[in-house]
Amino acid sequence: MTTEIKKKNRVVPIILGVLLVIGAIFGTKQYLYYSKHVDTDDAQIDGDISPVVARVGGYVKEIKFEENTFVKEGDVLVKLDESDYKVKLEQANAGQLGASAGVGVSQAQIAASSANTSTAKANIEAARVQLLLAQKDYARYANLVKDGSITQQQFDQAKAQKESAQAAFTAANDQYVAAVKQVGTTQSQLAVSNTGVTARQSEVDFAKLQLSYTEIKAPASGIVSKKNVQKGQLVQAGQSLFAIVNENSIYVTANFKETQIEDITVGLKVKVEVDAYPDEDIQGEVYNFAPITGAKGSLLPPDNATGNFVKVVQRIPVKIKITKASKEMMAKLRPGMSVKVSVSIKD
Repeated sequence: MTTEIKKKNRVVPIILGVLLVIGAIFGTKQYLYYSKHVDTDDAQIDGDISPVVARVGGYVKEIKFEENTFVKEGDVLVKLDESDYKVKLEQANAGQLGASAGVGVSQAQIAASSANTSTAKANIEAARVQLLLAQKDYARYANLVKDGSITQQQFDQAKAQKESAQAAFTAANDQYVAAVKQVGTTQSQLAVSNTGVTARQSEVDFAKLQLSYTEIKAPASGIVSKKNVQKGQLVQAGQSLFAIVNENSIYVTANFKETQIEDITVGLKVKVEVDAYPDEDIQGEVYNFAPITGAKGSLLPPDNATGNFVKVVQRIPVKIKITKASKEMMAKLRPGMSVKVSVSIKD
């Protein structure tokens, strides 16, 4: 009995010693690790997601994609019924033709007004010649009537002819001025007609643009998600139809505690462990920091100035760019996946 008790008394210290050694080794490893690394499991895969909305309203005529499939930038994914927009384009084209015809009429009026101006100018010259002749006859008859060489009646006729020539000359001048003004008026009308043509051309361009919007294209290459449209559905302008997760836009958003970011700087190496694929070797680097904490950027940010205050450690989103991963792995990553990241703060 005494021997067995002595053996048991020896075993207990040995076990305790082994446990202490193991604990010391584990603690040392942990200390060495965390002195060189900053970890967090509050992280997820993110990516650029492009929402696709209808820019015009109409009935869905054709859907040319399947949800969760890859599409290329510029591919036509949805076609709306374009009948109404074709009619509007025809109306705009007809309006433009009418405006162009108005320009032709104005140009013809300018040509006619210019011809009238030339005629009026020629009439002035003819009236001037008649006036000079009448003035000479009047002066001659005025001398002759004094010595009785002609009768008073002849003198009165010469005077009347002079006055008539003077009136004709004045009228010719007035007609010329009016003709010149008419040219200016028709030129103004032409400018208005040209403005009308420009406005009608804008309407045509707008109608073409609206017609082009009936073909909804992929804004970027990537995988289509969140499909919210069916054939025959009436969609409105601004309605969200689906979203595209952009190709090659995958990155990691890690929410580090504010007490952890002291030693984290841009460019540090990061090991990324995806929960769904823990054995994959994925490397990255710190790209940038969010300008506000996650709580401050929420829909209802906390207001510490009201009520009782309880200090809570805030988290700051840090963007991590993936620098090393296989193509197969990148194709498997999806925004929202949970990951664990470890930042190497010391070499």
